[in-house]
Amino acid sequence: MDFRFTEEQLMIQDVARRIAAERIAPIAADFDRSGEFPLETIKVLGENGLMGIEVPHEYGGAGLDSIAYVLAMVEIAAADCAHSTIMSVNNTLYCNGLLKFGTEAQKHKYVTPIATGQAIGAFALTEPQSGSDASAMRIRAVRSPDGSYYAVNGKKSWITSGPVARYIMLFAMTDPSKGAKGISAFMVDTEREGFHRGKTEPKLGIRASATCEIEFTDYRIPAEDLIGAEGDGFKISMGVLDAGRIGIAAQAVGLSRAAYDAALAYSRDRKAFGQSIGSFQMIQAKIADMKCRLDAAHLLTLRAAFAKQQSATTGARFSTEASVAKLYASESAMFITHQAVQIHGGMGYSKEMPLERYFRDAKITEIYEGTSEIQRLVIARNETGLR
Repeated sequence: MDFRFTEEQLMIQDVARRIAAERIAPIAADFDRSGEFPLETIKVLGENGLMGIEVPHEYGGAGLDSIAYVLAMVEIAAADCAHSTIMSVNNTLYCNGLLKFGTEAQKHKYVTPIATGQAIGAFALTEPQSGSDASAMRIRAVRSPDGSYYAVNGKKSWITSGPVARYIMLFAMTDPSKGAKGISAFMVDTEREGFHRGKTEPKLGIRASATCEIEFTDYRIPAEDLIGAEGDGFKISMGVLDAGRIGIAAQAVGLSRAAYDAALAYSRDRKAFGQSIGSFQMIQAKIADMKCRLDAAHLLTLRAAFAKQQSATTGARFSTEASVAKLYASESAMFITHQAVQIHGGMGYSKEMPLERYFRDAKITEIYEGTSEIQRLVIARNETGLR
């Protein structure tokens, strides 16, 4: 692995850092309080290539690589996790899946508006009764007698950007008798008849990243909007989630960095018993532990991104590297934000400072795109070869 970043990678990192500092950080607390979707700043991200970093130029993206994506994600997440969540879904779950499995017509129609920030995309896998066990989904897509469309009925839940998404990658059962092998993937235009959005979920953290339940009632999907072949859905979703987990790991690293930097500055400035609290050994121990976890999480995330890039030529899976990065980075984010709140004492518990927001935002990184428990299963099964 080459630790030297390219000029293009550093350029997109600098763009992300500038937008994060100038446009996102000043509004993050207000949007967290209101829960309003930050449409204007998301458009800015799109206009600067950050909503389709790995998307080729011909489809409206920046045409960069996975390392560039991680570097940019870290910068946006350090300013606000809600913005980075929206960015992650668009880049990895939505665009990545279509680039890998979609037709040329689908890429031009559904990737370009998302990568350029003209529209918002979403990824619909989870259902009220099926989260970690995606094969238990109940939503049905029945092909019409003439084969021209699929009629879809059912619900999906916890859909990130669901309240505002124009296009959604949907996973539905086309042959329930085959279990996971009976799942297919489709593109959904939310402006067609039969699509309904539920209430926006009142979440603990990442509150400006809108999440809702969606429902389909005799919704018709044209046959040309099937992604891949019937029965490819589970394979597509698992491959996409491998890439998505790298994005969540990068998000956790950015959040951890923000909490660590705040704790470090406070430990220098805050005085107690006539000296900076950073001179006390118990505070120093916390700082050391936070630093080790932050650096390790960052390196594991870069390793996973490097493995993803290599897979494009070797065809090798990178699920272990992605799960290791996601597991360690997310649990480190919880640890680091917890310690940062503790170092700040009462001020860490106050909404006057961003520490409590960091703490609330960190928890979701251990849950979405595969819980920590699922990551451990993936890692252990890949290592042992046992199921």
